[in-house]
Amino acid sequence: MADTDAVHGAGLPDRLTPAPLPTSPGPPAAEPEAVMTLVDHLTELRTRIVRAILAVIVGSLIGFLVAPAIRQFLVAPLPASALPLQVLGPGDAFGIQLRISVVVGIILAMPVLLYQLWAFVSPGLTPTERRALRPWIPLALFFFVLGVSIAYAILPFAIGFLLAFTDQVIVAHLAAPPYFDFVTTMFLAFGLLMEFPIVLYALAKVGIVSSARLSSSRRMIILGIAIFAAVATPGGDLVSPTILGGTMYILFELTVIAIRRGGR
Repeated sequence: MADTDAVHGAGLPDRLTPAPLPTSPGPPAAEPEAVMTLVDHLTELRTRIVRAILAVIVGSLIGFLVAPAIRQFLVAPLPASALPLQVLGPGDAFGIQLRISVVVGIILAMPVLLYQLWAFVSPGLTPTERRALRPWIPLALFFFVLGVSIAYAILPFAIGFLLAFTDQVIVAHLAAPPYFDFVTTMFLAFGLLMEFPIVLYALAKVGIVSSARLSSSRRMIILGIAIFAAVATPGGDLVSPTILGGTMYILFELTVIAIRRGGR
């Protein structure tokens, strides 16, 4: 018995015990993404805003140089009886130049503005959401240009409708500042409101809305489009809100189809 115990103590059970099977190394653990603090978010937001402002300033400088030619382009829809436009204050002409410059600067800087917005928002999205929304960023620029183009296309009809109420008593001697305020506001309103399909698609991709929900709310959305179109068009005519609202409704239906095909 002592010899047997000695044999066991010499390590025989160790040799008889099956060795553990080697395990295949699994995939390396993914490193956790860095979590931005509130201060980091505010710093990032400030950086994006500063870059956007610089892009608008650069575009406005270009707009200031070409403002006289654009001014002639904007008064082309006016009838000869409404020309020339007049200013009532010594600084009105300079103010018009600045306003046209800023609007041109915003239009020229729109690609940079959209990129800065995307660069700020995209880190908070999942990789799947980023892949789904990335192709829509160039479309946002297209929709903005489409809105500005529609505004210029209907500008003669809006001006003709509004000036149709003048006569020998109310004579159309237009002042330049209100006219250019009207035109530039109309351009920006049309361009920005054309971005709403991008907003709807983004909300659908993050699970806030769905195609079924949008379809069931169609009546309320049509009412909202009509109100927005009436408020956004500064002239008070019937042509501008009708065309803007009709275009927005068509884009809404196309967006619902795109969301449904995307599985939402």
